[in-house]
Amino acid sequence: MSQKVILIGAPVDTGQKRAGCLMGPAAYRVAGLAEAITGLGHHVIDRGDVAPVAHPPMAHENPAVHHLAETVGWTEALSQAGQAAAAEGFPIFLGGDHSLSLGSVAGMAAHAASLGRPLFLLWLDAHTDFHTLASTQSGNLHGTPVAYIAGRPGFDAFPPFPAPLPPHRICMLGIRSVDDAEEAALIPAEIEIADMRVLDERGIGAPLREFLARVRAENGLLHVSLDVDFLDPSIAPAVGTTVPGGTTFREAHLVMELLHESGLVSSLDLVELNPFLDERGRTAELMVDLVASLMGRKVFDRPTRMH
Repeated sequence: MSQKVILIGAPVDTGQKRAGCLMGPAAYRVAGLAEAITGLGHHVIDRGDVAPVAHPPMAHENPAVHHLAETVGWTEALSQAGQAAAAEGFPIFLGGDHSLSLGSVAGMAAHAASLGRPLFLLWLDAHTDFHTLASTQSGNLHGTPVAYIAGRPGFDAFPPFPAPLPPHRICMLGIRSVDDAEEAALIPAEIEIADMRVLDERGIGAPLREFLARVRAENGLLHVSLDVDFLDPSIAPAVGTTVPGGTTFREAHLVMELLHESGLVSSLDLVELNPFLDERGRTAELMVDLVASLMGRKVFDRPTRMH
C-alpha cells in the first residue's frame, strides 16, 4: 500500500561526545533514501532539517550531564515536527544521535493520544538507553530516551512525556551492553528485553512476532527506533559505540520484512550514523536498504497461504 513518507532531518550531535552524527541526515540523502522509498511506490516529502528550540544554559545536579539545554531544545522541536508529520503521513527521523528519540517518540505519543490509540515502541539497539539524568556516569543524554519514554522520574528539565508507555508496550531487541544502574532499574520495570542471548536461543523472528501480536491486539501504533549499533560493526562500522556480536545482515533484513508484513509500523528513527567513521558510505547504504525492506522491498514475493 502506498504511503506518504515524510523525512525529518535531525542533525543532533549533543547527546554524546564524539562529533559526526550531525552529518547523518545528509548521508542518508546522499545514499538515496528518498529515491529508494519512491521506487517502491510511496510519495516522499523531505521537510529538511529541524532546528532546536533555543534555551539558555541549564545546569544539573549531576555534573557529568552536558548539553542539557540543547537536548531539551531538540526534544521540543522534534516532538512538534513529528506530531505534525504524523497527522499527515509516515514520519522518518534522520539522525543524529539517539537523544533525538526523546523528541521523536514524544511526538508520536502525543499523536497516538490524539487518536485515542496506544503507542508501542520497538527499540533496535545494542544498548537499553535506560539511564536517568541522575544515574548517567558519562553524562551522554543519548543513553536516556527509554527512561523518559517509560516515565521514570528525573526528567524535570524536559517537557512532561505525553502518556508514558507501560512496560508491555516496549520491546528491546538486540541488546548486548547494559550498565549496572540500567540493569537495576530494568529488572523491576519488567520491560521485554530480547537480548542477543535470547536471539541466539530462539531466533530473531519469534520474540518480534510475539511483540507484534500485542501491538495488533491493542490496535496500537508502532514506533521503531533503529540504532546503527543494532547491527554488527563488521557490516556497519559508522557508529561511535561499536559493540561486537550484533545482528547479521540477514537478521536485520528479516526484522524489517516482518515489520513490513505486519502493517503496524507508523514511524521510524534512524540514529547514531556517524559518516566520519564510515567506509565509503557502506553503513549509510545498508541503513537505506533496511528502510527499503521496511517499506516493502522483497527479494522474492511469496503468495499468501490459504488456510
